Amino acid sequence: MKNWDSSLTGPQATLEEAIATMDRSALRIALIVDEARHLLGTLTDGDVRRALLKHMPLSIPVDQVMCKTPQVAQKDWTRERILAVMERMQLLQLPVVNEQGQVIGLETLHGLLDKRLISNPVFLMAGGFGTRLHPLTNDCPKPLLKVGDKPILELILESFIKAGFHRFFISTHYLPEMVRDHFGDGERWGVSIRYTHEETPLGTGGALGLLPQEEINEPIFVMNGDLLTTLNHQDLLDFHNSHNGVATMCVREYEHQVPYGVIQSEGHLIRSMVEKPVQKFFVNAGVYVLSPDLVKRVKPNTRLDMPTLLEEAIAKGEDVTMFPVHEYWLDIGRMEDFKRAQTEIDQFLI
Repeated sequence: MKNWDSSLTGPQATLEEAIATMDRSALRIALIVDEARHLLGTLTDGDVRRALLKHMPLSIPVDQVMCKTPQVAQKDWTRERILAVMERMQLLQLPVVNEQGQVIGLETLHGLLDKRLISNPVFLMAGGFGTRLHPLTNDCPKPLLKVGDKPILELILESFIKAGFHRFFISTHYLPEMVRDHFGDGERWGVSIRYTHEETPLGTGGALGLLPQEEINEPIFVMNGDLLTTLNHQDLLDFHNSHNGVATMCVREYEHQVPYGVIQSEGHLIRSMVEKPVQKFFVNAGVYVLSPDLVKRVKPNTRLDMPTLLEEAIAKGEDVTMFPVHEYWLDIGRMEDFKRAQTEIDQFLI
């Protein structure tokens, strides 16, 4: 949506002036707006040709020639949904408006197709009870709790879509119908969403056994449905592919300060004293990329935690790599984390 401002013009501009606007912007469209940037209409090459065929003078106000009911996209539409509308309506451009009908962007077919689609599947875990977030989760699955104005899982889904992913699986257990009703088959976002259901909790590793494993022929992303992170998904995928391991686990550096002076001793002798030292560890960040071979080892309806699956691979001498997450990351497991997410949502959306 770069330089779309140059396509704006007012309703009293002449047709000639509007054509000049189209020429300067090189976007093949002029957006006709009022002083508050409310979209009044659009002028495209087709509108210009029709006006000239009717022998309308170039001095005519553009609002007498423009399309007064243009197709528009809403600000929360995904790339895939915009593409679907443009294909159905045979459009080369699509103005983006906010709730008030003000123009906030312009998508072009050329610009959208320049973005690469990523065919790797994404498996989002949304079956947990969220007991530490009671009473909020008494009648709502944790992934559907809203941070800002959207459910946690929707924010996660859209972050993957923005990166180019379009094949999704969601694992459900607690209140599964609410998750299915909200996300459906993904049509609202222009992506594919399919579901697996755990009759009894199988763990993050065991849920893999419910996937249509014959369709998992590329490395698959697995992510807990209660995380917010600005992790670069493409960087993670590139890292996994370049290291040829069976799995990559995202890790987060965790610091713990010992609240006392720590004594290093030898027998009865004190050799050193460190006042309130800070210890650093890498902890599991709840995001993984797994090879198809590893996924296919998991038998259906077998309870298995992801760490156990990875430990078994390590025991076989297979490479399991770690990818440090330095970007924003928040595990919404406790009430204080949920409240923190409400105040930090802008960091996630950047």
